Amino acid sequence: MKIAVMGYSGSGKSTLARALGERYDIPVLHLDRIHWAPGWQERDREEVRRMVHDFMENPAWVIDGNYTKFEYERRLAEADRILLLELPRLTCFCRAWRRFFRYCGQTRADMGEGCPERMDREFMWWILWKGRTRQKRRAFQEAAERYPAKTVVLRSQRDIDRYLEGVSC
Repeated sequence: MKIAVMGYSGSGKSTLARALGERYDIPVLHLDRIHWAPGWQERDREEVRRMVHDFMENPAWVIDGNYTKFEYERRLAEADRILLLELPRLTCFCRAWRRFFRYCGQTRADMGEGCPERMDREFMWWILWKGRTRQKRRAFQEAAERYPAKTVVLRSQRDIDRYLEGVSC
């Protein structure tokens, strides 16, 4: 099974990816984890692309993240299932705040080493506006239109829970 999990910041991509990895007993790659080097520095794009390429050689995988520069077309084409998390912006914002308070000053398992959880104005702006551009919505819509048979759009926690209840090994 190969699963691509995409969606807005704070929508629960990493949590869902981790749950699916455990359910199917397959490796999970969090793109944020390899994109960000210590100190919130962006890693070399070609290095990250190679890391994703190599990871995708596994016979089964879950990859969470939206990065279009890192084997995006291949991820969509090879995925058996594409999950799009399109939760409302305020839901994502509240989730990001809860995550911040839970991991404040610590680095989450799905984030790059040396990148402690943070909540600054720039990230708040990203969650509420900049990360929800027409271009981003259009990219999600195009993925769903290109691969309708294998795309599932999840718009609420209830949708996510129902999806997980229906997943069998």
